[in-house]
Amino acid sequence: IRRQRQMCIRDSAKVTRQALINSDQFRIFQDGLEMEKVAIFVDVQNIFYAAKQFNARLDFEKLLNVVVGKRRLIRAMAYVVQSPEVAQTGFISMLQQKGYEVRQKDLRLRSDGSAKGDWDMGMAIDIMELVDRLDVVVLVTGDGDFVSLLNLVKTIGPRVEVVSFLHNTARDLVQSADLHTPIEETLLIRPSAANGPNRDSPNNHQSLPSQP
Repeated sequence: IRRQRQMCIRDSAKVTRQALINSDQFRIFQDGLEMEKVAIFVDVQNIFYAAKQFNARLDFEKLLNVVVGKRRLIRAMAYVVQSPEVAQTGFISMLQQKGYEVRQKDLRLRSDGSAKGDWDMGMAIDIMELVDRLDVVVLVTGDGDFVSLLNLVKTIGPRVEVVSFLHNTARDLVQSADLHTPIEETLLIRPSAANGPNRDSPNNHQSLPSQP
């Protein structure tokens, strides 16, 4: 009986020691995550048109919390194209209050009546200026034009994560990312019937506009 008791005590000590080792490893893993430096770059124009098909608005605050997690946020940047027909002051103010730096560019009208407005080059420049300070680059867009940029960033060192609507995302963009997070219902805000049809303008103070 004494021998069995000693064996039980020894086995219990082994289990306790292994549990401590595992907990230390988990703590080191958690500490590593908390030390990771991350920046998020949001292609508002791209996400806006993708969200319209769901008659919902993106929750920018929740997006930031989910993407960053326990990691260290270095910058959160949102790129907005302004149209003269739509007042976006309130929308931009909301983004700033949620912790985003907002970059703005006016929609350019061509002589043939077409319009051009995107932040592809500006976003690429900002990412490359910050890349040496980051462990993770998070791009919120489904635009396949960013594939070459993502591959370049990965050769420099940081991991690349993409957050986007699946239906509006280029396949090669998903394949190029180290991690792809689809925007699902938990990141969306559904407008109430009381809001009315005019609540889908970019000056909505809660998140991305929706469209019936």
